[in-house]
Amino acid sequence: MRPQRSTIPQTEIPLPAKQTLPTMYDLPSENPEEPGLPDEFHSWQPQLLSRTLRLPDYKSDRIFVGSDLNLYYDVHHTLWYKRPDWFLVLDVSRLYEEADLRSSYVVWQEGTNPFLVVELLSPGTEKEDLGQFVEEEIDIIEEHNGQATREIPPRKWDVYERILRVPYYAVFSRYSDRLRMFKLDGGRYVEQILDADNSRFWIPELKLGLGVWEGEFEGINRCWLRWYDGVGNWVQTDAELAVAQAELAVAQSKLEAELAVAQAERERQKRIELAAKLKSLSAEQLTALGIIPEDLE
Repeated sequence: MRPQRSTIPQTEIPLPAKQTLPTMYDLPSENPEEPGLPDEFHSWQPQLLSRTLRLPDYKSDRIFVGSDLNLYYDVHHTLWYKRPDWFLVLDVSRLYEEADLRSSYVVWQEGTNPFLVVELLSPGTEKEDLGQFVEEEIDIIEEHNGQATREIPPRKWDVYERILRVPYYAVFSRYSDRLRMFKLDGGRYVEQILDADNSRFWIPELKLGLGVWEGEFEGINRCWLRWYDGVGNWVQTDAELAVAQAELAVAQSKLEAELAVAQAERERQKRIELAAKLKSLSAEQLTALGIIPEDLE
């Protein structure tokens, strides 16, 4: 028999969600029973995505990016959460209630669901991330008609597709360097066809694309997920941009110095040619021009 969903007590005039439901301060991100990040890649890859995110249509204080942050998604099961490796929310305050850093993301209080979720495959997470769910009970006991029941939370795939209806879902494996993109279409995720030799996917709503880039980040040379712009160039991090600007300044200074030397040489050659022409004139012609012949020696 399917368990009944819990009801939320309300007064005659419904109170704001903040007064009747758990808030960010009640729902932390850390879970002491979880082992934490499985490897360095799960730390560096989200940072690269955040550092290269440049959205032309959104101000930086109107987007939120979460990495390894608890995402609470079900108002009827307020302790259920997923922890995406990286997710993007558009048109929401960068700060919690425009004042505080978030310790979790609570959809029933924020009022805006993620626009894009990125999951990084690890050994043992493929089934969960790609929709092949293995049921696991969790230690959450809820009261239904006075009796304690144990419920099973939905898999990530179902949460992103069916509950949160996240428009875009990306899955990347660092073992095969394969990017898989899924787009919500008719309420279901449809896998998008990517070029195997140039794995990129353009997201028109963001005016950015997500692709697999091979290069060095934080001293590690490998394939990474990275944003690219409308002309196909990889978006630079602030550090890369600073280095590029410094190199450009040095190149411009060098070019200016070379141009100055070339200009001085042209002027010297002109003086030599003029002197040669004047030497071909007679003393009378030079005198008529106000030039003393001895000055040409």
